[in-house]
Amino acid sequence: MVHVCTPNALHYAQTAAALAAGKHVICEKPLATSLPDAQALVQAAAKSTAVAAVPFIYRFYPMVREARARLADAPVWLMHGGYLQDYMAKHDPAGWRSDPAQSGVSMTFADIGSHWCDLMEFVTGQRITAVCAAEASAPGLGRRDDGAVVMFRTDRGAVGSVVVSQTSPGRKNQLSFSFDGPETAVQFDQEHPDQLIIGGLQATSVLARDTESLAAGSARYSLLPSGHPQGYQDCFNLFVADVYDAVRTGAAPDGLPLFGDGLRAATIHDAVAASVRSGAWTDVPA
Repeated sequence: MVHVCTPNALHYAQTAAALAAGKHVICEKPLATSLPDAQALVQAAAKSTAVAAVPFIYRFYPMVREARARLADAPVWLMHGGYLQDYMAKHDPAGWRSDPAQSGVSMTFADIGSHWCDLMEFVTGQRITAVCAAEASAPGLGRRDDGAVVMFRTDRGAVGSVVVSQTSPGRKNQLSFSFDGPETAVQFDQEHPDQLIIGGLQATSVLARDTESLAAGSARYSLLPSGHPQGYQDCFNLFVADVYDAVRTGAAPDGLPLFGDGLRAATIHDAVAASVRSGAWTDVPA
């Protein structure tokens, strides 16, 4: 198993070499800094017998899985949320993430917006069909883009928006979403990962992580007794465990993010970058 955790511009060559050598691969997103290269990696993985996975690890929060279970076939019509951080506000802009030659275009969206869009499609089962995006830079930091706002439409007629930033003081890792149906809304915030808020017309409840109250597919990822915090590192551990389970058994566990999911993220990112350049709505290929 080869883990590719290098700057973005190195992903394609290193991952292609690993697949050519017959190795299983975990490649950090983005798969590559261009859509054609990402497509080439997916094709190379398909021709091999390798397990080729991408760490969209936020899928592995039990409460994210519970949101998915509760929204199965639900008529979600409005989606909103964001991913806000502040760690780049403190960093020297000379770091590799601030170098287009190493990070690729749309630094912030490619890094964290991809996680939000992956969660949206994973949880709701809907697919983004068009985007309208704008980026901005925080004054004085000398970078191309520190944040982005993206509106989108889906294949089921829903609309949504996501705000991403790595320069929002006080926000450490607020990955949050609300997916709203006509009678129920499901809300998640990674800064409170053991909770899921279920909004209703008569009452709103806070569901705590507890295997007795979770669907079977969610409870599978609940490692600790309720009340003991389960967080980011646990998600990574669960992701890696599922990858190695796929290697051992030859069958990917439900929800394991593979190179096809990495290509999907690259496809959305490519459309976002095109929309930023044109200032217009841009279609996202299926």
